Amino acid sequence: MARYEDELAQIVADLNRSVSGSKDAPVNLAGLDTLLSLAVRSGASDVLLIAGAPVTFRILGKLSRDGGPLLTAEETRHLLLPLLTAAQCQELQQNKSVDICFTRDEIGRCRANVHYQRGTLAGSIRLLPEKIPSLESLHLPMSLARFTEARQGLALITGSTGCGKSSTLAALVDLINTKRQDHVVTIEDPVEYVHVNRSSIIEQIEVGRDTPGFAVSLRSVLRQNPDVILVGEMRDPETIATALTAAETGHLVFSTLHTNDTSQAVSRILDSFPAANQPQIRQQLSLALLAVVAQLVPTVNGGGRYPAVEILTASSGVRHLIRRGDDHQIYSAVSTGRGDGMNTMEQSLADLVRSGRISSETAFAHCFRPDDLKRYLQG
Repeated sequence: MARYEDELAQIVADLNRSVSGSKDAPVNLAGLDTLLSLAVRSGASDVLLIAGAPVTFRILGKLSRDGGPLLTAEETRHLLLPLLTAAQCQELQQNKSVDICFTRDEIGRCRANVHYQRGTLAGSIRLLPEKIPSLESLHLPMSLARFTEARQGLALITGSTGCGKSSTLAALVDLINTKRQDHVVTIEDPVEYVHVNRSSIIEQIEVGRDTPGFAVSLRSVLRQNPDVILVGEMRDPETIATALTAAETGHLVFSTLHTNDTSQAVSRILDSFPAANQPQIRQQLSLALLAVVAQLVPTVNGGGRYPAVEILTASSGVRHLIRRGDDHQIYSAVSTGRGDGMNTMEQSLADLVRSGRISSETAFAHCFRPDDLKRYLQG
C-alpha cells in the first residue's frame, strides 16, 4: 500500500485554513479534487469523509487506517456541499441522505452518498473506472455472458451494497452494445457508467433528473420500443410488476435486489405483494425469470477483487418450484444444477479456496451454510 499520509495531512491542513477564517469562506471544490486525485494515485476505490475521523481510503477492499488529521464537521461540509445542486440539497434536507454522480477532469466519474450522522454531514465517494468493465476484468464467470443473448426474460443481480452489482450490469450492457443491434434503455439512480453507442443505441435515464421515479419511467419506457431494459433497482411492487410484464412481453430486463442468495430473491419479490396477489406473481415470475446471480467479494490473498458468485438459472425444474410455491427447495436445485449452469455461493467460495485466491478462514467467514462449504472443500 502506498504511503500517502503526509500528503493527506497537507490537504486537510490546507482545507482547515480555508474554512477556519470565516463561515462564509469561498466555496470551491479544489480541496476535494486534490483529495480525489490522491485517492486515484493510491489505488483507492472509495473515500470516506466523516467528522471526527481521518479521511479514509478503501484500497483492495480494506479500509486504510494510517491515521492523520481528524476532519471537523465544518471541513466535511466544505468538501461535500458544493457537490449538490439546489434540488439535491433539498432532498438531503428532507431525507437526510442523497445519492449523486459527478465528474471531475483527470479524475473521472464518481458516485457519492451524502448523509447525516450524529447530526453532522458525512459522505462516501466511490471512484468509478473511466472504462466500462468487462466480465474478465471483474473476474466474473464468462458463463454470465449467455444471459445477454436472450431475447426476453428477467435477469437479476443481487448482493449487499458495494458487492459490484452496478459494475456487473455495466459489463453485461456493454456486451449487448458490442454484439447486438438493439435499443437499450437504462433507468438508474444515479447514472454511474456512461455507455457510448456502438452496435446498439443506448438511452440512460436518471431518476430525479429525467424522471420522478423507477415505476413511472418504466411504464413510459415500454412505449419507446426498447429491446433491452435495465432497471437500477426494483424498489416497490409497481416497479416489480411492470418489470415482470415487460420480461413476459418480449423484452430482456436486467435489475438488482439486495438479497444474500438467489432463493431469497424469489422470496423478496413475492413478499413485496399482498398474499391475494402472490399466486398471479408466482405465475408471472415462473414464466419471466431468466436467471438470478448473487455475488459477494471476500478478501482475497495478495490483493485484487475476485467475487464469489451464486447462479440460479430458470430451468424447467426451477420454474415448476416457483409456480408450485416450493421456494424452500430452490437452493437444493441450485446445488445440484451445475449441468444447467448453476452453482451455490459455497461452491464458488470453495473454488476460490482451491485456486488460492482466498483462505479457508475467509471462505467460512463469508459463507451462509458452513456445513455445505466444509463438504465441498473436503470433496
